[in-house]
Amino acid sequence: MSCFLSNSSLGRKLVMSVSGCFLVLFILFHMSMNLVAIANAWGNHPFGLNYDAICEFLGTNWYALAGTLVLAFGVVVHIVYAFILTFQNRRARGNVRYEVTVTEKGVDWASKNMLVLGIVIVLGLALHLFNFWSKMQLVELLGHEPENGVELIRETFSNWIYVVLYLVWFAALWFHLTHGVWSMFQTVGWGNDIWYPRLKCIANIVATLVFLGFAAVVVTFFVLSLV
Repeated sequence: MSCFLSNSSLGRKLVMSVSGCFLVLFILFHMSMNLVAIANAWGNHPFGLNYDAICEFLGTNWYALAGTLVLAFGVVVHIVYAFILTFQNRRARGNVRYEVTVTEKGVDWASKNMLVLGIVIVLGLALHLFNFWSKMQLVELLGHEPENGVELIRETFSNWIYVVLYLVWFAALWFHLTHGVWSMFQTVGWGNDIWYPRLKCIANIVATLVFLGFAAVVVTFFVLSLV
């Protein structure tokens, strides 16, 4: 089984699909957390939720640390297999990065530039870790008091340079998800003429929700910094 997942093209795509699905679920969870921060910034606490309390709950507890390690492992696996598949496909089919059963003009650019989009996303992730994780969970692990979550978001996105960089990051993530979400279902055999339009629609909805959810945080806190 391990040889199949590491040595065969289908096995590698399956690993990409599973790790990608896991990362999409985490992104949706993280986006939901950030929407709570928006509400708190306006003085509201939907369902009694407080962003800083959530951050404290997910601080250095064993389950938060275990989740962080699993997440980091998933990211590394997804990146490594993305490079392997990309170079494998380039050798076999030139510039066609992903073999699909249905071709649509709307996915051509994203499907042919998944590696470039992935690199932009990784750079954005590195920036995000520097701006937030290093000042919250990491400093807490080192025995120091973490930053206040809402105030850290407010301070970060009062800088228009970070606003632009994060919006570019989210745009790259949107393109990546519009192709990645439906292609992971295609890998398990759902990419036929009947299911393709449905999966493409689901992918667009998920990608758009992610983009709007994260962009809302950046834009809201930037606007609040101008008031």
